[in-house]
Amino acid sequence: MRATTTLGVLLCLAFAQTPAEAAGKQVRLAYVEWSDAVAATTILQQVLEEKGYEVKAIPLAAAAMWQAVATGDADASVAAWLPLTQAAYYDKLKNRLELIGPNVTGAKIGWAVPAYSKLNSIEDLKTKSAEVDGKVIGIDPGAGVMKTSEAAIKAYGLPVKLVDGSDATMTSALKDAIRQKKDIVVTTWTPHWMFARYELKYLADPKKIFGDDETVNTLARKGLKEDMPEVYGILKKFKLTIKDEEAMMAENEEKGAKPSETAAKWIKANRATVDGWVK
Repeated sequence: MRATTTLGVLLCLAFAQTPAEAAGKQVRLAYVEWSDAVAATTILQQVLEEKGYEVKAIPLAAAAMWQAVATGDADASVAAWLPLTQAAYYDKLKNRLELIGPNVTGAKIGWAVPAYSKLNSIEDLKTKSAEVDGKVIGIDPGAGVMKTSEAAIKAYGLPVKLVDGSDATMTSALKDAIRQKKDIVVTTWTPHWMFARYELKYLADPKKIFGDDETVNTLARKGLKEDMPEVYGILKKFKLTIKDEEAMMAENEEKGAKPSETAAKWIKANRATVDGWVK
């Protein structure tokens, strides 16, 4: 009787720990503090938490994000831009991590101006740089779009200066310029909330320095598939649309908004999609 009781208790404990994989396990998600990465990472974090995982979201610079996944200091990231933007990181580390694949398609990088601007091509800046005070307003210097912007300035022979900053300082400068109906050129990418907020246009890039469409990709550390097969399965299915991301990003920019609340709202409204990720 005692042996039977003990066996019963052990079986109960085993089933009480279901899903066993999630019990007591932490998932570390690396991301860059760009508005699209914040939106996507927060959604994934909440989905994994629903499955019983403890999730730690780790904000890093782009190079450090790739390095963290490659060294195993992070388990995954859903913020890897390819084939051009972060190609240097991928080429250096591709044998030390796993590229699961795209979670957003139809992405893009380049330079944008307000829709009212008479600037239509990057080439226009060769003779009209004074209209933007000889500046292209950028983000953090380690970003792929900044490195490509430096290449564009050289390739087109532009008399402009690339100004370092952050996503926040770039969008603040854009907001101020639009309020005053002034010309401005900013480094940008799609998806980004500012395309949902403002009327903007990309400058044509006849030399294709910024490439064609990009994808935002999911990375995983080596061994994650074996260590956490459920997490790996969710990562493979995790996908968002540009429209959804830009709507969430725009909402996150509202005064008092919290990315966690925006993500929870999106999950509730898209439960069928989320259920498809976790099945």
